[in-house]
Amino acid sequence: MPSPFPGMDPWLERPGLWPDVHDSLIMGLRRALVPLVRPRYYVTVRQRNVIAVASPEPNIIIPDVAVIERDEPSPMAESSLTALAEPIAVEVPVPEMIPEDYLEIVNVADNRVITVIEILSRSNKSPGEDRKRYESKRSMIFRSDTNLVEIDLLRDGEPMPFTFLQSNGHLSHYRILVKRGDFGRRAYLYPFSVRDPIPNFPLPLQPGDVEPPVHPGKVLKEIYDEGGYDLYIDYSQPPEPPLSEADMSWAREVLRTAKAAHL
Repeated sequence: MPSPFPGMDPWLERPGLWPDVHDSLIMGLRRALVPLVRPRYYVTVRQRNVIAVASPEPNIIIPDVAVIERDEPSPMAESSLTALAEPIAVEVPVPEMIPEDYLEIVNVADNRVITVIEILSRSNKSPGEDRKRYESKRSMIFRSDTNLVEIDLLRDGEPMPFTFLQSNGHLSHYRILVKRGDFGRRAYLYPFSVRDPIPNFPLPLQPGDVEPPVHPGKVLKEIYDEGGYDLYIDYSQPPEPPLSEADMSWAREVLRTAKAAHL
């Protein structure tokens, strides 16, 4: 079954699934962009390391020390008249460095990075060192003549900072930010909700270049089919994070109509 939603599928945001979606989107965008920018530019995948922390299961209370009562006292207990503290198995948070991909569009003539394309992850949108490092990189790009495209398809977490110069009152679950290197502090924001198609946007290159249109919604639908996400998404369960009651009612109707169309 193809993707049932007109734009972003909120079930793809599930923490256990999103890293696969993120990497697939990076590669899908690269395939789409290469024929648009060659032969003057090439598109390369870059990596940085971010910290992933595996935490114990929630709502499990693990005591610091457990005293276990025995049916039969041990010789040590008989001699000391005290019960021994025994260890129990626990899980502790273990930081793990994992790679995170982004794209660069590079000028063939001098290998200069012209445009950086980022698809935000939870590490970018959660408090901590990874967000600080990303915000620092973002600020460096803003102070240079490099273009930045920032695609945020996650409702969870803290959005990247910007100040509205105007607003259309549009509900914004998701955002695409396009910042041209020669525009000073000015950037263009494409906000959209879970009910909207993902907007297309012009790809910023060098001044004087024709800016080809990018179709991220088309790429998402392609990787949905390629990844067979419909085979292991359980649409009977609510998405993570949850939708509002009104949006959930809308989503159920979208899924019901899509299922009926493919019977």
